[in-house]
Amino acid sequence: MTKSFWSGRRVFLTGHTGFKGGWLALWLGKQGAKVTGYALEPAYAPSLHSLTAPASSTESLIGDIRDLDRLRATVSACAPEVVFHLAAQPLVRRSYVDPVETYSTNVMGTVNLLEAVRSCDSIRSVVIVTSDKCYENREWPWGYRENEPMGGYDPYSNSKGCAELISASYRSSFFNEDRYSQHGVALATARAGNVIGGGDWSVDRLVPDLLRAFGDQRDAVIRNPGAIRPWQHVLEPLRGYMMLAEKLYSEGPAWAQAWNFGPNDSDARPVSWIADQLAVLWGNGARWRTETEIAQPHEANWLKLDCSKARQDLGWIPRWDLTRSLAAIVDWQQAWIEGCEMAEYTHKQIEQYESTITHD
Repeated sequence: MTKSFWSGRRVFLTGHTGFKGGWLALWLGKQGAKVTGYALEPAYAPSLHSLTAPASSTESLIGDIRDLDRLRATVSACAPEVVFHLAAQPLVRRSYVDPVETYSTNVMGTVNLLEAVRSCDSIRSVVIVTSDKCYENREWPWGYRENEPMGGYDPYSNSKGCAELISASYRSSFFNEDRYSQHGVALATARAGNVIGGGDWSVDRLVPDLLRAFGDQRDAVIRNPGAIRPWQHVLEPLRGYMMLAEKLYSEGPAWAQAWNFGPNDSDARPVSWIADQLAVLWGNGARWRTETEIAQPHEANWLKLDCSKARQDLGWIPRWDLTRSLAAIVDWQQAWIEGCEMAEYTHKQIEQYESTITHD
């Protein structure tokens, strides 16, 4: 990841009002990029976006990626060189409640974004962010590689598998390597593990649910204590996305593939372990219990990623282990409760993370 690459670089970022998009917008701005964000209003209040927007350099545009005409016009007006697509309906359980919204956002939203890319001659590098849940989950104890079949039991996971297939089709049909000299676009997809960090107020996500309960001094209730996930701090995959975008821009189609960004195997931990660690870090008698009386919709029990390709080819490796990541999350949340200026505090955590990067 090269700061000089991003200085003055025009970037179009969908989903900048969300959790991951909010962190990416701040980090890109810190690197000197000229970021235009396009997203719906934040889904939760407070939100990372609302807390940091006054100090952010991102040009924030409120819009729906399902509106093709507006999205295409906005991308054209921005004339970006790099595109990150993060806008999505991001929750498994919400996808059971409203599958139409999930598919229209995650599937047709991706189609619309790629159509906008087709209409804009300035774009050279495109990173479509999907999910580790895009794979056909067979509950294997080993990690899924990028060439494993797409699938997805629930609408959210399936929609992300669809987004991967759509991206592959557009890469073959419109951004083909053999015609790169004509279109000049290199398109990759990125699949991250369970991303955690400060500033996430989503409902039905483990870490935000735990921190809300701890802050209210009530028992946190978790659904599936034995489920194992590849947990990682939000800054880990974001660094991977930026490294990948640089390669796509500078070296083109050789990097136009699917990429996994996940933690070390030792950080694929059960939900109960995460809950225990956060309770200890939070202190003040924080505790949790398991919900056993209400039937729950299906969720995968075991999920890991094989990130060998990103490590070997891209030179990306995780910098913060899970213990360090959880401590950073509790620090962030407690700083917010204490009334700290959160744009400054978020930049501070980015700098702490950057200090661990010896070379990228």
